[in-house]
Amino acid sequence: MTLKTLLSTHLRQPRRLRCLRHSRGFTLIELMVVLVIIGVLAALIVPNVLDRADDARATAAKTDVNNLAQALKLYRLDNQRYPSAEQGLQALIAKPTTSPLPPNWKPYLDKLPNDPWGRPYQYLNPGVKSEIDVLSFGADGQAGGEGKDADVGSWQ
Repeated sequence: MTLKTLLSTHLRQPRRLRCLRHSRGFTLIELMVVLVIIGVLAALIVPNVLDRADDARATAAKTDVNNLAQALKLYRLDNQRYPSAEQGLQALIAKPTTSPLPPNWKPYLDKLPNDPWGRPYQYLNPGVKSEIDVLSFGADGQAGGEGKDADVGSWQ
């Protein structure tokens, strides 16, 4: 066959037929191999990402606890004492109306944050581990625990 014959035969076929003959899709085996690879990668990566989320929540709780402790120290500098247990952390955003009334109160925070698990921070005066304690009960919302359920407090 000459080049001229091949070319004329090729050009006479409809374009759609020529494209179908030269195009090739993925086989079922190729698709299954790709899905297995994606599954293996997901099995290796997802647990690491989930652990990071728990670490990030614990770090955010530590940061919030430290910020609350600093605001309480400023309250003490201005008023010669920490808020009572009854007044609680609310004394940092609104002037207490119960005794002992603070002589030089001012707002110390715009609003009280919730812990990363959506619950309010706890305030103890007198504290169990120091003069005052500010803490979050962790992911489980109960005292004690280990890992992601561990308490995060101002004594740490």
